Amino acid sequence: MDLFDLTGKVAVVTGGTRGIGMMIARGFLQAGARVYISSRKADAGDAAVAELSEFGTVVSIPADVSKEAECIRLAEEVGKREEQVHILVNNAGATWGEDLEKFPESAWDKILDLNLKAPFFVTRAFLPLLEKAASHEDPARVINIGSIAGLQPSAARTYSYSTSKAAVHQLTRNLSKELAPRHITVNAVAPGPFESKMMAATLAAAGDEMTKRVPLGRIGRPDDMAGIAVFLSSRAGSYLTGTIIPVDGGIAT
Repeated sequence: MDLFDLTGKVAVVTGGTRGIGMMIARGFLQAGARVYISSRKADAGDAAVAELSEFGTVVSIPADVSKEAECIRLAEEVGKREEQVHILVNNAGATWGEDLEKFPESAWDKILDLNLKAPFFVTRAFLPLLEKAASHEDPARVINIGSIAGLQPSAARTYSYSTSKAAVHQLTRNLSKELAPRHITVNAVAPGPFESKMMAATLAAAGDEMTKRVPLGRIGRPDDMAGIAVFLSSRAGSYLTGTIIPVDGGIAT
């Protein structure tokens, strides 16, 4: 079925070298897209390319997207190789957990720079390439990775993380209104628990208890994340914009 076909599309996934970003990158490749992945560390990018290359054409461009200049450089580097970008996934992120009384200012600066400011500045940097790919019949796509922690209070003491993800959801709504006339959709995915480096410590400490809280009775799998990303990026998802989609086995809803 070509409803979910991404053949000929160009996708960029920040934080695409591990976890949810790699799940999405793999899904895009399997659907036929060419994929650019980015992370701060070149060796992580090389390892991810080695793992993903069997599925299609994938290129790593290291960049620290917590800095605006690096967001611009990333777009320029992709622009040297591609005339247009059809799909941009703002996935790069981090978390920080600590007691309220000890929660440092640095935990706000680091998390907001990467989780909230980066999606804004990366999207702005890629707008020229996205607009070249966009059309009335087939919009370009921006997918921001939020979290169910931004939809409901979290038991974890990750104050800046949950706040940043709630803000990402509102940024998604604002950008969707701004960019719809330019034929660019902007949606957010709010994942629940998935196996990733960010979640590793939490799952190791309380994985069984967390699974019990999931109405569907399991942790998210790679295909669950790849599926929603491919849907939003394909012809099947071309009429959605401004949505926040929980992919969490029913926890948030």
